[in-house]
Parts: sequence; structure tokens; C-alpha cells
Amino acid sequence: MEELLTQWQASLKQPDEAARAAAKRQWDSIAKPLGSLGALEKLVMDIAALTGDPQVDISRRAVVVCCADNGVVAEGVTQTGQEVTARMAEEMANMESSVCRMAKVAHADVIPVDMGMVRRVEGVLDRHVMDGTQDMARRPAMTREQALQAVSVGVDLVKELKDQGYRLLVSGEMGIGNTTTSSALTAAMLNLPAETVTGRGAGLSDAGLNRKIWAIERAMTVNRPDPKDPLDVLSKLGGLDICGMAGLFIGGAIYGVPVVIDGFISAVAALMAEKLCPGVSIAMLSSHCSEEPAAKRVLTVLNKYPILYANMRLGEGTGGVCLLPLLDMALAVYGGTTFHDVGIDAYTPQGGKEC
Repeated sequence: MEELLTQWQASLKQPDEAARAAAKRQWDSIAKPLGSLGALEKLVMDIAALTGDPQVDISRRAVVVCCADNGVVAEGVTQTGQEVTARMAEEMANMESSVCRMAKVAHADVIPVDMGMVRRVEGVLDRHVMDGTQDMARRPAMTREQALQAVSVGVDLVKELKDQGYRLLVSGEMGIGNTTTSSALTAAMLNLPAETVTGRGAGLSDAGLNRKIWAIERAMTVNRPDPKDPLDVLSKLGGLDICGMAGLFIGGAIYGVPVVIDGFISAVAALMAEKLCPGVSIAMLSSHCSEEPAAKRVLTVLNKYPILYANMRLGEGTGGVCLLPLLDMALAVYGGTTFHDVGIDAYTPQGGKEC
């Protein structure tokens, strides 16, 4: 089954630099100072390079929310119980959760996906791999085969959704305990102490935070994850939700669909995707910087720089959704009035940084 990694690697798109250059020319023809929309211009050019088309269209988009339970909850690392995962998945299926309300404003569909919840939920897309992971503080969270199966679910979902007409995806998650698994993956992959990368998640007390750090340190000792083998790390410490999102990023790079990184958990999934299949970062769009301690560090490793700093830590894809109206406004300008239209000479580069 691990031959899939080789197949995916061989199928990755290469950026279309001609399309990127055409998008740059389009931006430079617009009646405004060169580069004056900053990072928004770069995002549009990145999408053009990924899709091979400077006529960027993201009008149909979805938030894919990977839902899964995490066995490490047994260590007392969360404020709420595991049952909350399924309950919030129900809210998403009913289009009532926070991300659903925000996505409605941003004209995006929300697609909750059961990657491995303990309780099945009607109305949630069934891609169930297992009934939650094992407690990583006691044993490996899952087998290599289960981890790769979950990643494959994400890859295949991108193809399915592209065939349905979706042109941009936001990566979201729902899984009580997943800031613990994300922090563990970060510590292992970046060789950092647990206390450096671990935050309070959904609102832990000091005692809860200490239990969380202990659980991560214990997981490292028990499982001895090998950072040179990303699948080993992912299977021993990861969550099925993170595996699914990693697959979304890999699928995005294979099928030419941009995928928005949400917060810390999503960024860790993006990191794992890049480690599993180097080069998939061409499909990643960064949205915001989570309040979690290691969020900015992970994005920096990926060479991705967030547009928004709003101290958000809600999850579900909510931060990623916030990027969509900004992209819409950028594209409104991108397709708007040119220097030629108004009968004035275009700006020309004068040296220094464009602004």
C-alpha cells in the first residue's frame, strides 16, 4: 500500500510559470500601483500557476471538515469528552455549526467527513477508517496501513470534489484532543520540546496543560517516532483527521485544486503532507495564524505566510473561510479596470519593492 506515496509523488503537478507570468501581467495592467494588493496578488498568481489558467475561478468552493476521535483524550488532555466530536459533526450536518454560518456568508459549502469517529452520524460523509485512534501515550495511535488509508481518503476526495465542479477547498477538522496530536507531531517532526509547542487548546487549566505536555512526552518515549519516516510519525502520533487533511493537500497538488490551510491543526497536516510528498506545498494557501504556540513556526517551515492575525483558535476551518471574501475582493480588482480602459500610462517598475 505504501507504493501509493511513490504514485502520488510522480503525479504531482509542477507550477505553470507561464500562467503565473500571465497573471502577473494582468495584475500590472490594472489601474492601481504595482503590487499594491500585496499578498493577495501573490495568492492569485499562485492559484494561476497551480491550475495552469490565469483566468482564476474559485466561484465554487467547499470546506472539507475531517472528523475523528483521538484516543489520547483518555489522558485528561481536554476540557470536554470525546462525545463532543460526534455532537459537533451533527451540527455541521445540520448546517448549524460556527463554520457553517461563516461559510454561508462566504458562499462556500461545508462537507463534514467521518474519518474515524467513535459514533457514526447521519448526514456526514462516510469515509470511516476506524473507531477513533488508540491512546498514543500508551501505544501507536494506528497502524501505518490505517494512516495511509486515511491520507488516501483525502487525496480521493479532492478528485471527487473537482469532478463535481469545486475549484477551491478549505481544510477543516473536528476532533476532541487534536491539538494534543498536532503538538506531538510538531515536536517530533521539528525536534522541539513538548512544552514549546503545546498550548491550551480549547481552554485547559494549568493542570490540564501539564497533563497534555506529559501525554506528548510519554507518547515520544513509548513510540519512538522516526522523523526521517513521516508515515511512522503520523501513524504513531497522528489523528485520522490530520491524515485526511494531509491527503487533501496532496490531492490538491495532484489535481490542481488550491487548498486553504486553516489553523494550527491544519498547518500540521500540511507539514505532514509536504514531508510525505515533497512539492505539494504548491497547492497550499495560508489563511491565518492560529493562537496556538507553534502555529507560526509550522507555517514558516512550510514557507507560507498568513494573511490574517486575529488570535483565532476555533478550528473547523473557520480561519480558512475568512480568506475567501478577501480572495473574492482581490479577484474583483484582478478582472477590473485597466490603465488602457482609463486612458492613462501604466505604472512601470522604478526599483525597490513594489507597494
